[in-house]
Amino acid sequence: MIKSLYIKNYLLIDELDIRFSGGFTTITGETGAGKSILMEALSLILGSRVDTSVLKLKGAKCIVEGVFQPGESVRKLFESNDLDFEIPTTVRREIAPGGKSRAFVNDTPVNLGLLKEVGSLLVDIHSQHQNLRLGDHLYQMEVIDYLAGNGHGLSEYQEQYRAYQDLEREIGQARQAFARMKEELDYMQFQFNELDAARLKEGELESLEAEFQRAGHAEEIGNSLNNTAGLLLQEATGILDQMTEARGQLKKIAEFYSPARDLSERMESARIELKDISAEVSNLAGRAEMDPGRLAQLQERIDLLYSLMQKHRVKGMEELIGLRDTLSGKIEEITFSDETLHGMEKELSAKRETLERMAGNLHLSRAAAGEDMQKRVESQLKELGIPNARFTVETAGKEEFDQYGKDEIRFLFSANKQVEQEEISRVASGGEVSRLMLCIKALVSDRKGMPTLIFDEIDAGVSGEIAEKFGGIMERLAGGRQVIAITHLPQVASMGSDHFIVYKDDTEHATLTRIRKLGREERVTEIARMLSGESVTEAALSNARVLLKL
Repeated sequence: MIKSLYIKNYLLIDELDIRFSGGFTTITGETGAGKSILMEALSLILGSRVDTSVLKLKGAKCIVEGVFQPGESVRKLFESNDLDFEIPTTVRREIAPGGKSRAFVNDTPVNLGLLKEVGSLLVDIHSQHQNLRLGDHLYQMEVIDYLAGNGHGLSEYQEQYRAYQDLEREIGQARQAFARMKEELDYMQFQFNELDAARLKEGELESLEAEFQRAGHAEEIGNSLNNTAGLLLQEATGILDQMTEARGQLKKIAEFYSPARDLSERMESARIELKDISAEVSNLAGRAEMDPGRLAQLQERIDLLYSLMQKHRVKGMEELIGLRDTLSGKIEEITFSDETLHGMEKELSAKRETLERMAGNLHLSRAAAGEDMQKRVESQLKELGIPNARFTVETAGKEEFDQYGKDEIRFLFSANKQVEQEEISRVASGGEVSRLMLCIKALVSDRKGMPTLIFDEIDAGVSGEIAEKFGGIMERLAGGRQVIAITHLPQVASMGSDHFIVYKDDTEHATLTRIRKLGREERVTEIARMLSGESVTEAALSNARVLLKL
């Protein structure tokens, strides 16, 4: 329940601090006094959007703060969002002059989405314009699903339905893609065959170009290697023979001159290394000659690879090999496209069967909830002065699925024996719509366990004895929760355990909206005013006292 509401700098309100009790509270006041402003301010802390036009003083901050006694149903939401669950719970909304809005739950900042979730578990506000929703098929579906307890089942169905739609789209896109690819299959096969026949290898072009470079300088390489071998191996004048002679000179003096011994050994090591080098040079010189036919082969292969790269507009062998592999994959995909589509369609068929089963379960629960709703609404409508009321929940099947299953829900109504049932928007008067909506709200509220219900002039178009019964239903609803009713009916106003009046206060500089709780005699006067108008008569006062006693 809502324990208090604090409003500062909102439209015609400079500052209000209202304390509420449990049970049934009524709020009255003349048209234009600002009753709707109170509800608009309250809706801010329940997550509605706002702009700076609501600021009474454009340079000051607007604050709306509510203190609530939450039920245990709120605890799970708080814990899953790392909010401290406190009793009482304080919810605050601030709108800065620049338009920036901030929200807090128990002094913890929250975003607008979470604020809405919290608010939806604390208060249900029914405003007069919501009566129009009674003719909306989507609203009718929501009511039936709520009464049927379909929340979890509907969520599972909708998850499966989204997966079904995604797969259906995927199949459609695959069909189009495969059709386009089949048109290009011959050309792709030609391209692949050409690349496959080329026997492409990674790093091949670099290797060929290096070999071609060597082949182009074969004569120069051979001459250089032969000359090097001659310098190393030539008799008498070759480096190796000269090193052998030089070492012999050192050995002559090694016995009596020790440095010569070390130098001799080092020279021998150098000679051995040079001997190995000379052998390798001679070997390379023997292989340096290039077959003219090989040079032509290299040139032909290199030309082919560059031609393929230019033709397919790629920058290197890696991209050319990648293109070949991509073409191979596409050709394989097209080749097996029928099998692929068959597998996808088989999966879609299985998902459709699952949807059929889930939609069937939703239909059964809706049909059962609809039958129960029909009996209870008709019973209450008779209590509210429509003795011949007939109300039917029509649950018609559809050919295709939508996000709610395969049902189409329609509320049908007739207030008179001789009139066939039609959709509410076609046959119900304003007063009948109000009575229907009250009956439905009573059913939903019992199921929902909402701690606070606020009815903002739901009794429009109702008067006399029916008004008293309207108040009686609200009073009964308040037996297990807090009910606040903004009303123009004295019969309803008299039934509240607390009665507030909203009025305008003209000060020297501004017109302000005020609200205050009425005492016993003040209630008599206010209800008498509601009965007789501005001129309160003794008969009205007497009638008001009777209503309050009742």
